[in-house]
Amino acid sequence: MSGGLDWPGLMRAGMRSLGLRPDQFWALTPAELALMLGVEAGPPAMTRDRLAELAARYPDARQHEGPTETSG
Repeated sequence: MSGGLDWPGLMRAGMRSLGLRPDQFWALTPAELALMLGVEAGPPAMTRDRLAELAARYPDARQHEGPTETSG
């Protein structure tokens, strides 16, 4: 099984590291357990509008204004 929660790992963290009893562990929501374990939520996903805003502000290449001379 892949992509699911690591229940054995979460149980070890909750019961061993936090000292929770089984009934206390199972009464928690995943969000409450994550908070108790100090897991920080990641930043929200970037939206298309935010990506467009950043692309306009920081373009990959500058507009070429003509040939430049190099001194040699």
